[in-house]
Amino acid sequence: MKPRKKRKIPTVNSTSAADFAFMILLFFLLTTSMDIDQGMARRLPPPPDPNAPVNTELKIRERNVLKVNINTQNQILCGGEYIELRQLKDRAKAFILNENNNEHMPEKELIDVPYFGEMMVTNRHVISLQNDRGTRYQAYLDVQNELVAAYTELRDEVSRRQWGKRFMDLNEDQQEAVQKIYRMNISEAEPKSYGDRR
Repeated sequence: MKPRKKRKIPTVNSTSAADFAFMILLFFLLTTSMDIDQGMARRLPPPPDPNAPVNTELKIRERNVLKVNINTQNQILCGGEYIELRQLKDRAKAFILNENNNEHMPEKELIDVPYFGEMMVTNRHVISLQNDRGTRYQAYLDVQNELVAAYTELRDEVSRRQWGKRFMDLNEDQQEAVQKIYRMNISEAEPKSYGDRR
């Protein structure tokens, strides 16, 4: 009797499976979007000069400060009054402008601005932002965005009047001139525990 021949077990070509898995992985990498935390664009002030004399008498007058607080309920208290987020930008713009030179709003001073000449501006104004420790991060970002948008709109308005362009489309010298008119003064204080004061 003849011995039986051993049957060969057919092998599967695994190279095509690896290629297929790689293509599926590549497909998902290219088509899937991931949430990325975005920081806020903010130019930090230069470090203080260690050789500069310390001015202990420097005081910010109360009329020059717009206090913006966010409580644990993410409600906005602006200038002592609760407002909606959508109102904040216009409140900030009115404060920065002080068009009628209101004595309860930032004091104006006369400065010489390149391209514009002498102008009355509120360079001493400060928007003081402070939130509660329980404030949602998104609420804080939304308030920040509205305050920055107030400066952006004011700068765009004066840029369009002077040159017919947005602030971002101006050259560096023109941008510096506009920044002298609307200097961004947002002070971010350490969070506190306000709770809900309403």
